[in-house]
Amino acid sequence: MPPQTDARFRLNVAGILRDKHGRILICERLGRRGCWQFPQGGVDPGESLEGALHRELYEEIGVGPEHIEVRNQAGPYRYEFDGIVVKGYSGKDQHFFLVHYHGEEDAICLDMPHPEFQAFRWILPETFDLQWLPVMKRPMYKQVFADLLWINLN
Repeated sequence: MPPQTDARFRLNVAGILRDKHGRILICERLGRRGCWQFPQGGVDPGESLEGALHRELYEEIGVGPEHIEVRNQAGPYRYEFDGIVVKGYSGKDQHFFLVHYHGEEDAICLDMPHPEFQAFRWILPETFDLQWLPVMKRPMYKQVFADLLWINLN
């Protein structure tokens, strides 16, 4: 069962896929050039956090559980939307998973039935640019990089 959360905040998961070279996968939001993030999404009622992670990775980038191994987990990290309510929520309580990806580099598929991303790339974690994110997410990502990747982003 998922952990309890404040009903105003949507329970969410995100996957940081890291390959054998130590690079992480980032994906560019569909219709938002220059907006890069990790695959992520909401936890359905009755769904476990890891179950939601597996579902979201498959739905968004076509990666099945046979190609990943969860190495670490942290959260929840809370962020609020910019003073608005979206789909009944004031923000998100997000859990991040550090995942070893052992599939083929070119096996990432963005051409899914309900596409979320228009591009992807593998980068060294220390090259992630917080400017790629909406302002409201930057403190959370900075803390996640420190907690899971032991990197201090500026």
